[in-house]
Amino acid sequence: MIGYLKGIISHIFTNSCFIDVHGVGYRAYAPASTLDGLTVGKEALLYTYMSVREDAIVLYGFATQDEYDLFMLLIGVNGVGPKVALGILSAGTADSFRLAVHKKDIKGLTKMPGIGKKTAERIVLELQDKIGPVAGGDTPADVDKASAPGMSAILAETLTALTSLGYSEQEVLPVAESHLASCMTVEQLLKETLKTLGSGR
Repeated sequence: MIGYLKGIISHIFTNSCFIDVHGVGYRAYAPASTLDGLTVGKEALLYTYMSVREDAIVLYGFATQDEYDLFMLLIGVNGVGPKVALGILSAGTADSFRLAVHKKDIKGLTKMPGIGKKTAERIVLELQDKIGPVAGGDTPADVDKASAPGMSAILAETLTALTSLGYSEQEVLPVAESHLASCMTVEQLLKETLKTLGSGR
């Protein structure tokens, strides 16, 4: 098992890259978040998982230990193979995925590539107690509290406006919550949240 690769990035493709380690070029399939952080000609370290099948040996690479750990948890779920797990990690951030699982957002999970309703239900059931908190230390209880009927009216209206624009709730909730304390109106919160979402795209 190859634990990690450290070398020069020689090529970057749609869903993979070549990393040159002392003259040997390894192809590593990676999520979009990892590929976005790579630069051709620059050194990088990728945490790797090697998938061995009868017809192929495939390397998957990740920029952070956190992404690697989530990937390993995902492929441990029945019905989720390495390609599907990679698609899930490429569909959003690690924390947006954690939030969807903590909130039992089956509908949101099924929007990810390769995930049907039954697989989404299995992911929630098997990973809810394993994936840890989202950024900022939010626990499942914190997430439930934010989604409860008593949630700030300003936050609720902002979420409604953003989801009508095509954003998913798990994508915008943590961003909107981070600006809530400094915003007094829906307009202010909407403006600041959109600014942050736009800078991340």
